[in-house]
Amino acid sequence: MSPRHVRTFAAVVTAACLGLAAAGTALAGDDGKGAAAPQSLGSNWYAAAPYLMPLDNNPPDASAVMDATGLKAFQLAFVLAPNGGGCAPTWDGTSPVGSDTAVAGVIAAIRAKGGDVSASVGGYGGTKLGQTCATPEATAAAYQQVVDKYGLKALDFDLEEPEYENAAAIHNEIGAAKILQQKNPGIYLSITTAGTADGTGWFGKQMLDEAKSQSFTPDNFSIMPFDGGFNGAASQTAALTKFNSLLRSTFGWDEATAYAHEGISQMNGRSDTGEYFTQTDFQTVLDFATAHHMARFTNWSVNRDRQCSPPDNNGRTSGTCSSVPQSAYDFTKYSVKFAGATPPTTPPTTPPGNGGCTAAAYSAGTVYVGGDTASYNGHTWRAKWWTQGETPSTGGSGVWQDLGAC
Repeated sequence: MSPRHVRTFAAVVTAACLGLAAAGTALAGDDGKGAAAPQSLGSNWYAAAPYLMPLDNNPPDASAVMDATGLKAFQLAFVLAPNGGGCAPTWDGTSPVGSDTAVAGVIAAIRAKGGDVSASVGGYGGTKLGQTCATPEATAAAYQQVVDKYGLKALDFDLEEPEYENAAAIHNEIGAAKILQQKNPGIYLSITTAGTADGTGWFGKQMLDEAKSQSFTPDNFSIMPFDGGFNGAASQTAALTKFNSLLRSTFGWDEATAYAHEGISQMNGRSDTGEYFTQTDFQTVLDFATAHHMARFTNWSVNRDRQCSPPDNNGRTSGTCSSVPQSAYDFTKYSVKFAGATPPTTPPTTPPGNGGCTAAAYSAGTVYVGGDTASYNGHTWRAKWWTQGETPSTGGSGVWQDLGAC
């Protein structure tokens, strides 16, 4: 599922690797389906939820992210058709939603802290349900399973390659979104698609025309102005201005109404094509979005919202770090600001110990097996499998999972 989202799906990922409580354990507010009952969040939080891959790309602990940033909502990615085909929802094409406990555990932990999640369907690459389900009704039924399983109040349709080049598949996706909107009153729905200097490309425009033909209006249409010759905030705000014109010409809206239905999804740090978007760029785009009363401000991804180790690896793009100098979760804090909240100015209190860490300091001569923890550079790390002599980092073989700052 590369290159855009830099997804390196590791077969070894399990619920234990995520640092969750035992699969299926009931948490506060559990509704009997494996995920705690959703909290009552305002739509501003669903509009500001950054993407998080809960099963891949060395997922950070969502509770630690919430403590560090004040974030309350995450956009969990991605729901796809099974890799072998069929019209049943799975996570990443491999983990059936119907029997899931791992993602349910992540959701329960987030809700236990007063937050909530949206699920994103689609993404770059992979097989989408709109491609494998025969009709809009069948596609909607598959997505309804996800809504019911987790008690979702929000859903994102990430419509891009290769699916959005398939007119029948986009007909199914837009039709399914409309059905879900009708069957789940109040559900927050976003449509996300590729961005270009012209706002969006030919297939994105065809998608807008499909939505118009079906008389479907989501909470927002969002573009992703990266991986298309962009570099910095000015190129992104120019694309947003062009996209506003497209929304106006397609739906007959005035400028303010179009902005009220327009969103942006950015890529923090280095993009797949070597573009760079820094904290300063995010602030500029945030100022533009709030000044124009835009409907959504999100980014790919929380998994990438940390500095690479070593920090000077700007020659590559990673799914687990940003490739730009930063403190952990700098970019996530811009989502918090868009939601109307103020990120904490000091790090959360941590227990005393080894530099604030309770785990023993990492030792190159020690053998670590799956589940062992060690402290290194002020963070706690968990080994996913046997290792010796590999310094904890978010790179390398991927053996280490960063559990966050101590």
